[in-house]
Amino acid sequence: LNRIKASGLKLRFCTNETQATRENFVKKLQGLGFDISVDEVTAPAPAACHILKERGLRPHLLVHEDLVPEFAEIDKANPNCVVIGDAAENFTYANLNEAFRVLIGMEKPVLISLGRGRYYKETDGLKLDVGAYMKALEYACDIQAEVVGKPAKMFFKSALAEMGVTPQEAIMIGDDIVNDVGGAQQCGMRAVQVRTGKYRSVHILHP
Repeated sequence: LNRIKASGLKLRFCTNETQATRENFVKKLQGLGFDISVDEVTAPAPAACHILKERGLRPHLLVHEDLVPEFAEIDKANPNCVVIGDAAENFTYANLNEAFRVLIGMEKPVLISLGRGRYYKETDGLKLDVGAYMKALEYACDIQAEVVGKPAKMFFKSALAEMGVTPQEAIMIGDDIVNDVGGAQQCGMRAVQVRTGKYRSVHILHP
């Protein structure tokens, strides 16, 4: 990372982190010794807030409690959509069912997902990601979610626009063959998969 910065190359941190605000996410990485600032991070929650404001949507939030501050300026009264993120321990039956009831009660349900990852890795092992719960709501309500985070093209295009470069001028580096590598390639970028983090030598891919 230091070598990339020293070379003068433009750099953007693209994360599907939805268990913390960007500020707390950056503080954690700074505490680990990484040279990173909030304005270098592209994350799903701020992108979702932009969409909510633009379309006049009022969300029912099914997200991690530490992410709620990102939605402080958003009107959440009388919800007309559901926003789902990696809620971790908040993914209880009651909370999922409440989100289902909000959606099923709408004439045209709107489900916005802050990513569609299948799983991620923490120090104590692999954990289910938001995509598994997103699929449950899609199936129950017979709808398709609008994905804001990786691997959505809009997410990568936003990061490219913030850096002022074209897809052909950028390369994505990540540990997720679908969300990092696949998402970047669909956007016209080159990509490199690192053999750390959630990397596995065998993946089951579905078109």
